[in-house]
Amino acid sequence: MFTTRPELTGDFGMVASTHWLASATGMSVLERGGNAFDAAVAAGFVLQVAEPHLNGPGGEVPILLWNEAEQKVSVVSGQGVAPAAATVDRFTGLGLDLVPGTGLLAATVPGAFGAWMLMLERWGTWTLADVLEPVISYAENGVPVLDRVAGTIEAVEQMFTEDWPTSAATWLPDGRVPEAGSRLANPVLAATYRRLVAEAEAASPTREGQIAAARDSWYRGFVAEAIAKFCAETAWKDTSGKVHGGLLTAEDLAGWEATVEDPLTFDYHGHTVCKTGPWGQGPAFLQQLALLSGFDLSGMGHLSADYIHTIIECSKLAFADREAWYGDPDHADVPVETLLGEAYNAERRALVGPLADAGALRPGSPDGRAPRLTTRAPGDTAPAGTTSFAGAGEPTVRSDGRVRGDTCHLDVVDRHGNMVSATPSGGWLQSSPTIPDLGFCLGTRAQMFWLEEGLPNSLRPGARPRTTLSPSFALRDGKPWMAFGTPGGDQQDQWSLNFFLSVVHGGLNLQEAVDAPMFHSEHFPSSFFPRESRPGVMMIEDRVDPAVVEELRRRGHQVEVQESWSLGRLSAVTRDAEPSGFLRAAANPRGAQGYAAGR
Repeated sequence: MFTTRPELTGDFGMVASTHWLASATGMSVLERGGNAFDAAVAAGFVLQVAEPHLNGPGGEVPILLWNEAEQKVSVVSGQGVAPAAATVDRFTGLGLDLVPGTGLLAATVPGAFGAWMLMLERWGTWTLADVLEPVISYAENGVPVLDRVAGTIEAVEQMFTEDWPTSAATWLPDGRVPEAGSRLANPVLAATYRRLVAEAEAASPTREGQIAAARDSWYRGFVAEAIAKFCAETAWKDTSGKVHGGLLTAEDLAGWEATVEDPLTFDYHGHTVCKTGPWGQGPAFLQQLALLSGFDLSGMGHLSADYIHTIIECSKLAFADREAWYGDPDHADVPVETLLGEAYNAERRALVGPLADAGALRPGSPDGRAPRLTTRAPGDTAPAGTTSFAGAGEPTVRSDGRVRGDTCHLDVVDRHGNMVSATPSGGWLQSSPTIPDLGFCLGTRAQMFWLEEGLPNSLRPGARPRTTLSPSFALRDGKPWMAFGTPGGDQQDQWSLNFFLSVVHGGLNLQEAVDAPMFHSEHFPSSFFPRESRPGVMMIEDRVDPAVVEELRRRGHQVEVQESWSLGRLSAVTRDAEPSGFLRAAANPRGAQGYAAGR
C-alpha cells in the first residue's frame, strides 16, 4: 500500500506530533539523555509557539502515560475548572443561554502548565530551565508562520483591530497579517517564561524545588495576578455580540492543581485501550469498542459499506450516551461501569440495523436510570445578536469565520520503554484577548458546559467541563504497545477509533493507518459554541470507493464527501514486544506540518 512517508522503526526513541518543530525538539531531548517525559514536556511547550492557533499557555492538556518503573498507565488531568463565580444563574442573568465561544467569560483555570509540571516533577529528569529553553528560544527568535496560522489571523483580523487591540499588538506585527513562511515571534511570552525560570532558580537549588516554585509563580504568583487583574479590570466583545469581563480570580487559580488518576479501560481483541474518565469524551471510544465487539469487522472488510455503516451507527449510540451521561465525576454520578458492561452493550447493539438512524439521539438507560439531554433543539444555532463565530470552536478557523475541529497532539516513546500520549489545546490566539503582561490569552473550554441545571455537564463552580481532548493508550496482550491520538474536537474519538481499527482489523501498519481515508458522524451536538448538531450526516474522504459511498447513501446516511487528505490528524508511537523490542512511529501528512522523528 502506498504511504506518504515510511513507518519509522528503531530502538532508541520516537517522537510524533502535529508539528515538525515539536517533534524535532522532543527527539533532541531524547538524544541528550532525557526520557520520554522530559521530551514530551519540552515538545508540548514548543507547540504553544509553533501552533498558536491550536493551543497556548492558557489552555489545557490531558495526558496518558506509561511509566516503565511503575509498570502502569496513569492519567494526568490538566483540565482546569470553572471559576467559583461561574453559575448558571450568573450567565442567564446576563441574558445568555449558551456560554460564549470566545472572550473572558468562557475561561476555566489554565491547566496545561500544571499538568506539564506535574509530569516533569514526578516522572521526568530534566530541570525547568532545560525543558523551557526551546520554547523561550522560539518565542524570542520566531518561528515560520504556517499557512493555517496566517489564515486564522486573517479571519480574525477585523475582530482584533476593532475589538481586541491587545491581540492585534501581538499577532498583527506592523499592523498586518503575517505572511505564510515569514518569521513570527512572541517576545512577551519569552519574557514570561524567562521570569518563571529566574524565580524558580532563586527559590530553590533543587530540580523538584524549582518545579514547585514555578508552579507557585503560575498559580499563586505573578502569572495568576496578571490573569486575575485582566479578568477583573477589562471587558471585551465575545461571540454573544456583547461586551463581558471575566470571572477567574486569583483564588480560583490558587485553589487548583493537576491530578493523577487511573484510566478507564476496555479489552478488545487482545488489546486493552486506556482513556480518561468521563470528564473527557474518552470513554466514548471505549463504548464504541464495547458495541463493536459484537460484530465481525474483520469479516466485513476494511472500509467496506458494512464496515463503515456499523462503525458510524455504533458511534451515534456511544455519543448519545456522552451527551446524556458524561460530566466531571467529582460533580456528577456517571455510571461508567454499566456503560461499558456487556449486558448494557448487548441491549444497545441490537439497535444497530441495516439502515442509518437519522432521528433523535438515542441514549441508553444504564441501571434503569432515565437519560436527560439538553432541551436545545437539534440544529439550534447561536442566540440572537450573535455577530461572528470566528475563533469560537476548536479551530482551525476558515476564511468565512466558520471553525473546524482541530488542536495539537504528541506521542513519545523512549529507549527505556516509557511512553506518553498528550493532547494540548485551548488558549489559542483567537480564543480571547491577549493578556499584554504575559503574551498569551486564556482558554474558552467553559463553552462546553450547558446553561441548564440538572445535566451531567451543567455549569458548576469548580467543575471540569466535559472536554473533547482525548489522548489514547493501548496495551497488547497485557504489554505496553501504542500511544496515539489526533486533533479534531468531537471527531477525536471517531478518527482515533478508525485508526485503531485499521491496525487491529485492517492489518495496516501505523503509517498506512494514518494515511487511510477517514470518516465520521456529525449526528450529535457539537461541544463548541453554537452547539449545532446535524442528525444523520456523516463525512467521508473522497478516496473511499464511490460504490461504497453510494451504498451508504442507499442505507440512509446523509453522506458529505470531503476532499482528499482533509479528515484526521493522527500520530502514533508503538513499542514491540520482545524479542525485537522495536520502537515505531508515524505522523499525519494532512496539512503538511505533522512529522515523526526517531532512530
